[in-house]
Formats: sequence, structure tokens, C-alpha cells
Amino acid sequence: MTAWDRAPVFDHLRALSDDVGVFEHARFDEPRRDLGYCVDDVARALIVLARERALAPDLFVIARRCLAFVVEAVAPDGRVHNRRTTDGRFTGRAGVGDWWGRAAWSLGVAFASLPLSSDTAGALEAFHRVVGRRPRHLRPMAFCALGAADVVRILPRDRAARDVLRDAAEMIRVQPDSEWPWPEPRLHYANAVLPEAVLAAGAALHDAKIIERGLEMLSFLLKIETSDGHLSVTGTQGRGPHDHGPQFDQQPIEVAAIADACARAFRLTGDERWRDAIVMAWAWFTGGNDGRTPLFDPETGAGYDGLTPHGRNENRGAESTLAMLSTYQQARRLGVLSTVGT
Repeated sequence: MTAWDRAPVFDHLRALSDDVGVFEHARFDEPRRDLGYCVDDVARALIVLARERALAPDLFVIARRCLAFVVEAVAPDGRVHNRRTTDGRFTGRAGVGDWWGRAAWSLGVAFASLPLSSDTAGALEAFHRVVGRRPRHLRPMAFCALGAADVVRILPRDRAARDVLRDAAEMIRVQPDSEWPWPEPRLHYANAVLPEAVLAAGAALHDAKIIERGLEMLSFLLKIETSDGHLSVTGTQGRGPHDHGPQFDQQPIEVAAIADACARAFRLTGDERWRDAIVMAWAWFTGGNDGRTPLFDPETGAGYDGLTPHGRNENRGAESTLAMLSTYQQARRLGVLSTVGT
């Protein structure tokens, strides 16, 4: 495990990648090439790789390939194709589902973080095309807002990105004085992206009331998803006001979203409770979870596909691997790796 004190291991991500993109699924540790690729996971890979400050040359090639994949998925009208076959064809209609939001998020991160001006220019042009649309649902808008926040970080007066952030803050609201202070009747998946989008909007727009709303939402979520000092996150069936006790299957993307949101909250407030939550998020992968089961392979850098009532799902697909790597990045950046028993 000592290597993980210095840098993540990307061997499994390399194994999931080819000259088109990143394969979505794996059977154990072998890529399911027959099932092809999706923008959801290629965008996740682009975000994780763009966050790394010192990429190995081959990983930089993968990052640029992921950027090209996402840009090619954007239709002229701003909708986004999701699924792609191994011969390079996008299938199905372009739309504005979660993959649309993740595409916008990854384009914003690529614009703000990749070193080559040719890459950043292409990412920004595609981002502006994407955000000419608006989805009906909260999550794609929240994912999009995170990309917009990165654009505003570099271009504070970018009107399109600022409009996205205003619209996201307006969409993601809770009922005042509610016993269930959440913008949906049930928790679903990657729940912390909703308060993180509110926090990102409040910070970019310099609106303390919006920031406070995001912090309150995130506090509520952590209360619901913490048990006996560890994360006990919402399962695949969702969680409502009257659901109690551990749920399964627990998904790594839920934990990664918590780590991202708490990292943003810590940057905005300096409050140690958010840093402590990132400790719990990384600990979830190393065995600090309801199953007391490690959910990543330190030798290869693979993430397991979830926590079931009987242990871990032994498949190691892209979503889970990238969720683990993303959580690791937040824990490393805030210097909490040494506080987690591995």
C-alpha cells in the first residue's frame, strides 16, 4: 500500500482503455469489449485524469482520447450521444440525460486543467454548445453546473457558464422547514452532486445564502448516510424518510460524490467536519463500511462494483474504478490518507 501514499495506481484504468475510449463494463478484471463505451464513463475518466498534475505520457494520451470522445459525442444542437460501439459508431438518439451533464462537467474540467491550448479551446467550444440546452431533471443540471464552475474559475465573466450556475441554484431547492430537507422525495444515486452544485453556484455567484443552502443539504445527507462512524450509503433502491438501517447494493459513485462535495465545502468554509467526511469516504473503500470489506485492489487500482449484503461485487468496471480514484484524489489533496487504516 505504500505506493498509494504517493500516487494512485492506474493499471486497471489502462487495461479498460483502448484507442477509442474506456470500456464501460468488466467481467471480474477483464474488460467487456462487446458492451462498448459510454460517455458517462469516458467523461468520468477525463475528469480524473485532468485532475492529476503529473500524468505519465500514456495517461495523457488516454486523457486526450477521452476528450476527443466526449467532443465527438456532442451533437450540433448541444444534445449528447451516450453509447458507442467498438467500431466507433454512436448508437441511439442524442439527449440531455445524466451523460449530457457529465459531458459538460468533463469539458469544463478539461478546459480548466489540461495543459494544451488546442485541447482547452476545443473543450470550451464543445462546452458552450452543450449548455445551450437545459434538462428537465436535477442530476444532469447538477453535473453540468460543476463543469460551469470550472469554466468560471478561469473565465469569471463567461456568461453561458454563469447562466448554468444560476439556473442550477434555482432548480435545486428544498421545502423550507421540511422534515425531509431534500429536493427529491427519495435519495437516489450520486446524491451529493446536488448540494455540491448548489455550493459551486453560490461560490461562483458570491451568494452566501446559496452557499448556506448547499451546506445544509450536505449536512442532512451526511447525517442520513453515516452510521457508527462510517459511511452507510443509500442502496440501489433509493432511500426515503421512513427507510432505516443499512441498504444494499451500495455503489462507489455515491461515496465519490460525497468526497467531491465535502472537498468543496471544506474549501469554502475550512470546517474540519467536511475533511473528516472525506476520511470516511476513503475509508469506505479500504474496508470502513457496512461489510468491513475492501472495495479496491491496491495492486492494480481497480474498484469493485459495489457492496452487497454478502460482500463485494467482484466485477471491476469503469464507473467503480473511477469513483475510487476520484475519492483517493480528494483524500490525498487534503492530506488525510495517513489517517485511514489501510
